[in-house]
Amino acid sequence: MSFPQLLSTSKQRLSVPQAEEIVGTLSRPSKMPCHSYSLPASRCKMGAALSTNSDSVCAGCYAKKGRYAFSNVQTALEKRFSSLNHPRWVEAMVSLIGRTRSPYFRWHDSGDLQSLQHLLNIVAVAEQLPEKEFWCPTREVGLVRSYLTTFGSFPSNLIVRVSAALVDGVPLQGFRNTSTVVTSGETCPAPTQNNQCGTCRMCWDPDVANVAYRKH
Repeated sequence: MSFPQLLSTSKQRLSVPQAEEIVGTLSRPSKMPCHSYSLPASRCKMGAALSTNSDSVCAGCYAKKGRYAFSNVQTALEKRFSSLNHPRWVEAMVSLIGRTRSPYFRWHDSGDLQSLQHLLNIVAVAEQLPEKEFWCPTREVGLVRSYLTTFGSFPSNLIVRVSAALVDGVPLQGFRNTSTVVTSGETCPAPTQNNQCGTCRMCWDPDVANVAYRKH
């Protein structure tokens, strides 16, 4: 199935400097086995509403403190955010991600989906890089439902995990792949692996219905 996208692509791949001029650089979280792409946590839509609830997974968001709060990091995050409607965004992301060595990629170690068009463009990137496995965690339930209502499913190499809003909440119903944040009984092994993914790839595995992360 071919999905509509805002951004057309050309036959010739952009160079790294050209692509980074459009979308900024990729991020490389120390925990991850691969590159990622991050946006400002302050720009989260659902996250902004949830952050005022002390029982929510967004209260005390990790992406609003530590190294994420450094001015140079915030500048880079805002550059990426401002690029989302660039007419060559898909092309630039394909150029950068396509050059990474790992077969895996994560969307949004900070930040979240901004619009249905943003999600469509992520789908377009996945379509054009079938050799990569993509994981996109999100709390934008409405956007995911809207997409699925229209298109039925995501590309097989794009795992969109819809995250529960509350700590110790149950997995959201109606979605193939979900995630939760728990105070005990986590299935993510990172807490026992020096906060590293190690060899685990559950987040990218479509057969893993829910991944439970320990609250931190």
